[in-house]
Amino acid sequence: MGALHQGHISLIKKSMEECQYNVVSIFVNPAQFGPGEDYEKYPRSIEADIKILQKENIDILFVPTTEEMYQKNFGTWINVEKISEVFEGKLRPGHFCGVCTIVGKFFNIIQPDKSYFGWKDAQQLIIIKKMVKELNIPVKIIGMTTIRDKDGLALSSRNTYLSPEGRKKATCLYKSLHKMWEMVIYNSITDTEILLEEGKKIILKESVKIDYLEVINLSNFKPVKKIEKQTGIIGAVRIDNVRLIDNIIWE
Repeated sequence: MGALHQGHISLIKKSMEECQYNVVSIFVNPAQFGPGEDYEKYPRSIEADIKILQKENIDILFVPTTEEMYQKNFGTWINVEKISEVFEGKLRPGHFCGVCTIVGKFFNIIQPDKSYFGWKDAQQLIIIKKMVKELNIPVKIIGMTTIRDKDGLALSSRNTYLSPEGRKKATCLYKSLHKMWEMVIYNSITDTEILLEEGKKIILKESVKIDYLEVINLSNFKPVKKIEKQTGIIGAVRIDNVRLIDNIIWE
């Protein structure tokens, strides 16, 4: 959706390595914002984004208007059931329907062989993979590692909303996730109740509101009791009225 940062650039660089022609789309999609969310104030920096993309030497930049994407009386939507209704989907009803519809439209318009998404939005990535598989869309979805600041905070366009004090607090989510990861890797603790109890302590020390913190199965996003293959720890917190999401995944 623009306001490009190094997380986006990592996707572009990987595409440039693997593909002959490279297309970047920028579109702040109104259909994935709910009432009272930040559609109007979402960071838009198209001129700066164009300079970045020129430097990366991409072939095509696709910047459609809202009117082009959603014609008058538009009424066709893509909805991936169940997995779109939990966590981010539960807190943001209709969000993933908006995401899947616009991504599906982009796939039809551009017809790429490969498409690159960041693991930071893990639920989005899993849903898009499911959509592509079930609708027989001929594109390979490639998930890329989350890019972080030096202090561990996952890069996000919404980080610009944070106050200096909020920016310091924001690292608590990654610290929580990383602590749980260490407990699994170095202490062989796989009981999710123990892990989550420790993880929540770290976040709550900063007086930060937790939207959710859970260990889930990546295929269906249902909570699990033990860390195993195809599991991940996902979290969302609110700081300065800004929602931040992050995860650690065992693919």
